[in-house]
Amino acid sequence: MTTTTTDRQTRITADPDVPLVRIVREFDAPAEQVFRAHVDPDLVARWLGPRDLVMTIDTWDCRTGGSYRYLHTRGDEEYGFHGCFHDVRPDDLVIVQTFTFEGMPDGVALERVEVTDLGDGRSRLEATSLVDSFEARNAFLSSGMEDGVAQGYEQLDELLAA
Repeated sequence: MTTTTTDRQTRITADPDVPLVRIVREFDAPAEQVFRAHVDPDLVARWLGPRDLVMTIDTWDCRTGGSYRYLHTRGDEEYGFHGCFHDVRPDDLVIVQTFTFEGMPDGVALERVEVTDLGDGRSRLEATSLVDSFEARNAFLSSGMEDGVAQGYEQLDELLAA
């Protein structure tokens, strides 16, 4: 299964052999800026997630061995997320972390984000999320995450262009 959203071609692919989702997106910004937008809590809060949700960071210690927790809210609705940063490598532009939606506390994903310099001030982000079953992966895909990812990356484009 492959889904493409937005004019910038956010590609979301479900691996047929393992319960993994791959997201690929290119940006008109240097790789270091895209990476920084993933590790700096002030920047993360400005772009991560759908446009109609407000993000509040509870904890953000983006270093190898650190952890995070944030909330997305819309009116009376509240969605919590948390995880651990297993490996943060600024020199390689790589982050490996866990991700848990608190509404499904047994569903822990192992995520890897890598940003690659494409030259000429452009970069490519590749993110993978590995979950424990195909059922969990399919639930993840049908949760509306595609719209949230696309809107988040549109907001990241806007932030990087400012």
